[in-house]
Amino acid sequence: MSVRLSPLELMTQLIRFPTVSRDTNLPLVDWVEEYLRGHGIGAHRYYHPDQSKAALFAHVGPQVEGAVVLSGHTDVVPVDGQPWDSDPFDVVERDGKYFGRGTCDMKGFDALAIWALVEAHYAGVSTPMQLALSFDEEIGCLGAPPMIAAMDGVVPKGGSVIVGEPSMMKAVTGHKGGQGFDTHVIGFEVHSSLLPQGVSAILEGAKVIDFANHQNAINYAVKPSTLAAMFDPPCTTWHVGQVSGGTAHNITAKDCRFSMDFRAVPGDDVAALKAAYLAHVREIEKGMQAVHPDTRIDIETRFDVPPLQPETDGAAEAIVRAITGDNGTHVVSYGTEAGQFQAAGYSAVVCGPGDIAQAHQPNEYITVAQFQNGHEFMRDLVARLA
Repeated sequence: MSVRLSPLELMTQLIRFPTVSRDTNLPLVDWVEEYLRGHGIGAHRYYHPDQSKAALFAHVGPQVEGAVVLSGHTDVVPVDGQPWDSDPFDVVERDGKYFGRGTCDMKGFDALAIWALVEAHYAGVSTPMQLALSFDEEIGCLGAPPMIAAMDGVVPKGGSVIVGEPSMMKAVTGHKGGQGFDTHVIGFEVHSSLLPQGVSAILEGAKVIDFANHQNAINYAVKPSTLAAMFDPPCTTWHVGQVSGGTAHNITAKDCRFSMDFRAVPGDDVAALKAAYLAHVREIEKGMQAVHPDTRIDIETRFDVPPLQPETDGAAEAIVRAITGDNGTHVVSYGTEAGQFQAAGYSAVVCGPGDIAQAHQPNEYITVAQFQNGHEFMRDLVARLA
């Protein structure tokens, strides 16, 4: 029989794997699968199409539907260029904090979930528990939907999902959704002194980007709905974070690339938001092609994350509130995989240890107290299922 590791030992092991989203997570998945197997728990994989990454899921308890699913992601954001005071891929404890990339977002929760699954197995729970660890969450929640689909028919359908993004162990019942569109403006190059004869991809791209300013101004001016007013900011927002393009200062730009993203409050029509952006793009493209027919604007959807809608008498919310005693109303403006589970027919809630303000930062940390709170939550959860 394998040694049963503590949550801290598990977190330390998980963080040693540098699973930045651009790289493989297979060594971590191999280790977790072997650890679970050592305790008599079988696990299943869903592979990324290029086989470089995998999601992992497992079931313990009776082979019936209605399991409580503990959901986390295995990837982390890069540490490149960040001024860390210690090795980001080694857990260091100081000043009442555990430092390391992923301690907060979200290998701390992953460790707690793995610990809970093993404990639930040995406890012989009467209500089943499942573990679901995805990949590519940090680049648009890309790995969860195919993982959720792969779970169907391989393990019994779960009922309530607890997504352990850092929420200070509060029950987050709503979050914004979002879509991102990789936008490539293709212009026509001429010497900049002959500007009217060319099509500058950058100047035309600026017109496309200004759509965000226009929409934000409209949204900020409208009185928010009761649900929207719970968010900060209390409306759907549009954003462009990076722009690239151009060849030289005296040539009309052939290319301009950027991603146009929106974060939508629950209740907004995301299909209509996308349609409005595409209509704006085609109007700009029409003007470009009137100057030169070889110009165009290519659009590719980069990510599509549904919002988490507050549920009426949600089962997942009820479990978290019963254990934590939290009866407050909490929503967040970032997206998570909870909305994707909810869209697939699960009851979902976000609840995990740590403060989201520490996520993605140099010297990322989770406080020892928050990690212990997460451990206490898992102990109570296992007891309830048993």
